[in-house]
Amino acid sequence: MPRIAVSSFKGGTAKTSTSLHLGAALAKFHQQKVLLIDFDAQANLTAGMGYDPDAQDSIASVLQGTKNIHEVILPSGIANLDLIPADTYLERVEVRGALAADRYSHERLKQILNLLQYDTIIIDTPPSLCWLTESALIAADYSLVCVAPEFYSIKGLQRLSEFMQSIADRHSLQVLGVALSFWNPRGKSNQAFLEIIESTFPGKMLQTKVRRDISVSEASIFGKPLFEIAPKSRASEDYISLTKELLTRM
Repeated sequence: MPRIAVSSFKGGTAKTSTSLHLGAALAKFHQQKVLLIDFDAQANLTAGMGYDPDAQDSIASVLQGTKNIHEVILPSGIANLDLIPADTYLERVEVRGALAADRYSHERLKQILNLLQYDTIIIDTPPSLCWLTESALIAADYSLVCVAPEFYSIKGLQRLSEFMQSIADRHSLQVLGVALSFWNPRGKSNQAFLEIIESTFPGKMLQTKVRRDISVSEASIFGKPLFEIAPKSRASEDYISLTKELLTRM
């Protein structure tokens, strides 16, 4: 049961869209039973799947021990694809309740996920190097790094790489690949960006690049993946290709 933590150092890298569409593609086109975990207090993945984050019990309740993991799993509306939502209570969850007194609290998520049976689990992490991100990476087998071809996104790669390596030194974690979104094949600085990625994560740059596509934003309004709303869009094609490439790497 591969567990993939989808990570970035800053927002605006299509991290949540990548999590959603990777999970949906695995379920829809590869007949896998997939669980998406929204592990970001902004709860964009939860909203992107059509749920109101303030109306659901989240993974925060499970981490605090007040809910069973099976009690917070929601259907996505897509066959074989489930969701564990997030809410604002995830913000600084580690300093409250049962977690505050647990010196090994960052391993709680890994222990919880051992109770589940899925073909793949995908964890959408916050765009920062916080307790939530560390917990997700400790619980994961793989990390999928998301970047956009712009200065601030690329600038944080070295720090993210060092953070992941510090966890890999203590836990089994591999970088599965680097996914580049908002791609413009004619971008003037493309080569410079690709060289920085290659120097930071050698051999991890994925061949498939997700092209900029307004359909991604439109699909999120409907709370469904592109495959349901705009199956012939450029980004839909790219996410299908990206999923196939990641399966080959695993």
